[in-house]
Amino acid sequence: MKFRCERDVLADALGSAGRAATNRTGTLPVLAGVRMEVVGDTLIITGTDLELTIRLTIEVGGERDGAAVVPARLVGDIVKALPAGAVEVDLADSSAAGDGSSEMSISAGRSQFSVRPLSLDDYPAQSEPAADAVTLPAAAMADALRQVVRAASTDDARAVLTGVLLAAEDDGLRMVATDSYRLAVRDLPESSMLGSGQKVLIPGRALSELQRLMGNEESLTVRLGEREATFEAGSTRLSTRLIEGEFPNYRNLLPSSYPNLLTISKPAIIEAIRRVKILAQDSTPVRMTLGGDTVQLTAITQDVGNAVEEIDAQYEGTEMTVAFNPDYLLAGIDAIDADDVTLATMDPMKPAVLRGAGQDDYLYLLMPVRVP
Repeated sequence: MKFRCERDVLADALGSAGRAATNRTGTLPVLAGVRMEVVGDTLIITGTDLELTIRLTIEVGGERDGAAVVPARLVGDIVKALPAGAVEVDLADSSAAGDGSSEMSISAGRSQFSVRPLSLDDYPAQSEPAADAVTLPAAAMADALRQVVRAASTDDARAVLTGVLLAAEDDGLRMVATDSYRLAVRDLPESSMLGSGQKVLIPGRALSELQRLMGNEESLTVRLGEREATFEAGSTRLSTRLIEGEFPNYRNLLPSSYPNLLTISKPAIIEAIRRVKILAQDSTPVRMTLGGDTVQLTAITQDVGNAVEEIDAQYEGTEMTVAFNPDYLLAGIDAIDADDVTLATMDPMKPAVLRGAGQDDYLYLLMPVRVP
């Protein structure tokens, strides 16, 4: 195997595929590597941990076909550290990769490295997706993922909460995620990738990676099988196993109406929370005092200090003080695509709902924190 490629192009491809590789103990050592295969002037780079697979195809100056598996992080770091310009990669006997008798040469300018490949034979075989393809606008999907994935749990103790629910609705597609402290729901009325009544649970980690990989692509091709989902954007393919299990019944958390409504400037509330949360240490919540034409934000940390800020707002309802985890609150406000944000509440102990003013396609429900 031998080829030449621009450093930045190769580094980006290695970095993207390498994000699917794993260094977890107890797994196959070869899964810490990425598979590189040259066919003509095409280089295919694949990383997998058996749950998530990322494959990229880039154009190179191919001189000799072949394949090898190399340590993902090590080779990625080497390529990034090389001087700008063309990088030459050469494995003299790719058929012997991993048997201890060959080394991969990586060079650019006056810099030269050699790396011992991993076992090519031990690397998991990759199959082509068999499910029917559905093509969606990439921009709308990327925006929906940005808004919803942030609410998925990262705690593997409850696997179903680490996933994002994709469910067919009468007028399109709905995406839902929750970590039991917050809930994000996004409707895509004109998009459809599921049959009537169908729903699937896709790992949030995989969809987070998909966000990164879509870039400026115009379309996204989706194939949903019984146990696996495959997404293709440009020359990049991401495959992931579906999560088995029943997603919580989130609809019961969404009251049809809220008696109290706060409307506030998105930039103003974001800046105020960021300042006040400096004093919100050790999981201290930020309190919001609602009433009149202002909202007061307060953070009090015992033996450290406190912060108070007041900003203009519009409020209709009963005066109250409600407290939230500041990071979760910021995440919800940041996800909204509107100049003004609304926060709807029933009382200080019931979930509050954030939306963009005048927008109904996205909501972020947040559990309050009990304070004295």
